[in-house]
Amino acid sequence: MGEAGPRILVLHGPNLNLLGVREPEVYGTTTLAEIDAQIATEAQARGATARSLQSNHEGALIDAIHDARDAADGLLFNPGAFTHTSLALADALRSVGLPCVEVHLSNVHAREPARRVSHVAPACVGTVTGFGPTSYLLGLRGLLDYLSAHADAR
Repeated sequence: MGEAGPRILVLHGPNLNLLGVREPEVYGTTTLAEIDAQIATEAQARGATARSLQSNHEGALIDAIHDARDAADGLLFNPGAFTHTSLALADALRSVGLPCVEVHLSNVHAREPARRVSHVAPACVGTVTGFGPTSYLLGLRGLLDYLSAHADAR
């Protein structure tokens, strides 16, 4: 853990930079900047720090996961549509060995069949889906609780 408490890297996948305007009937009207501010506030209240990164590029997300090995204690990750296609992201998560919580704004299990399969979930300690922006906060709380419960193992 970092000297100032757990360090969390929050990763947002493709198209999440358009939150607030992209399909509001599915994703709501909250912007990514508003979600990141909520995460930072919640992290600080729990004695942690959160740094956020959004990319539409799979390789940039993989690089961020690799870099997190030395710069974070855990990952909070909304892989967006890469959830359903990317073995490479799952491999990156397994490679660094950091606990990760997968989050989704919409309930992917209630959507079209292709969105019901996550290649990332088996590499994560948990998944939160379907609660809009609150999914991130629930995921953060779960991740911080997990880190606290497993502090001796790190």
